[in-house]
Parts: sequence; C-alpha cells; structure tokens
Amino acid sequence: MTRFEFPGSQGTSLAARLELPEGAPKAYALFAHCFTCNKDVVAATRVARGLTAFGVAVLRFDFTGLGGSEGEFANTDFSSNVGDLVAAANHLRDEYEAPQLLIGHSLGGAAVLAARHALPEVRAVATIAAPADPQHVARLLGDSREEIERQGEAEVVLAGRPFRIRKQFLEDIAAQPQAERIRGLKAALLVMHSPVDAEVGVENARIIFDTARHPKSFVALDGADHLLTGRADAAFAADILATWAKRYLV
Repeated sequence: MTRFEFPGSQGTSLAARLELPEGAPKAYALFAHCFTCNKDVVAATRVARGLTAFGVAVLRFDFTGLGGSEGEFANTDFSSNVGDLVAAANHLRDEYEAPQLLIGHSLGGAAVLAARHALPEVRAVATIAAPADPQHVARLLGDSREEIERQGEAEVVLAGRPFRIRKQFLEDIAAQPQAERIRGLKAALLVMHSPVDAEVGVENARIIFDTARHPKSFVALDGADHLLTGRADAAFAADILATWAKRYLV
C-alpha cells in the first residue's frame, strides 16, 4: 500500500491510499466512498483489498473536508465530489496509469456515474448501494432541510457526527442531469445492491439499471446492509466485481 496526497478540485490536499497487488497491476481502479464517510470505511477497504487479489490496483481517497483530506466540508457539494474524482484519476494517469474501472459506494456511486464522462480511459463502472439521483441524500437531512433553505445553512448530525450543510449543496444536487449521464455512460455497468438496504432502497438499482444501455449487469447483495459491514458481504462484492471487470479491462 502506498500513501500520498494530491490536489483536489478546490485546490486543497486530499489524502489517498493506493492498494497494490503482488507484481505489476493488470489495471487501475478508483473507489469513491459514501456520503460523509472516508476512504477507510469497511466497504472501501475490503473491496479494494479484494480486488488486489485479482491483480487490480485500487486508489481510494478522502473527498474534500473528510477523513485526512484538507478543506471545509461545508464548502463542498456533489459537483466538487465529482471534481475530486476527476483530480484523483488525473493523478493516477500522471503518476501510474489512468483508471479503467470506477467503483462507487452509495453517493460515491452516483459520483462515479457522473465522473465517467470526463475520463475517456474508463471502460467499466460499478455501483454499490447507489442512489439513482443525488437528490436522494436530501432525505437524510430531515427537518434540517427547511432550516438550510431558510437560513442558508445548518448543522446536521449524520451517522452520529455533526456536519454543516449549506443551501448550495441542495441547489447543486437538484441540478444534476443524472439520468442523462446514466443513459449516455458509454461504459460497461455493474449495479450491486442489497434488496434489504434500509438507507437507499433497492428501487434505486432498478432505475439505474433500466436507464442504462447495455452492456449492463445487476447483482443482488442478499442480506447485506447499506455499509456492507459484513465481511462475507464485502468479500462477495469484491469477488463478483473482479470477475465481471476482467471482461472489460485491458
């Protein structure tokens, strides 16, 4: 594993880890973590390490204002997350090799679908428990959404931690042409979702799958929770992902 930093979409330094397989990598992948999570969340760690067993190097990093990355989370939005992904891919291209595979968990899944169009080398995209539209995360804000719209910002507790959310975040997620991006993805797509996901319902997977053009595949992560905290669930996702991706990676 190699640790380093690179400049993100807002010019601040982002913390990253590159998981490397034994021997020369067959391909490089980029992993986008879930909303308000970080690169060391269970799903990111286990899926990345699982892929290295198949010879794929995986870069995971903290979005601006999260984990070990610099910057203010309150100044970020979905578009800046997409920009961070593009910056990460550019760093891989400059220092190693451009990623051919994008993987996104939860809102990170929506972000990789959006970032694909700026990354011509990408041949395959995989989502795990992703919302069909970034606006889905607005549901997490509860009653705070009215305060954000009225006051311009508010402190919201998400997963037990306080985050400052600004009105620009709501405006940004509302302006995303996500269906158009999915329809025009021009890459192989793997949609993975648990039928019992309590955070992002499995109907989101159906919308993504139905909107996308072939080649596309769907895999049910039976019994898994949204964060893929079960070791067996994460290992299964990594194995399926690696087997599927081999068809598309050079």
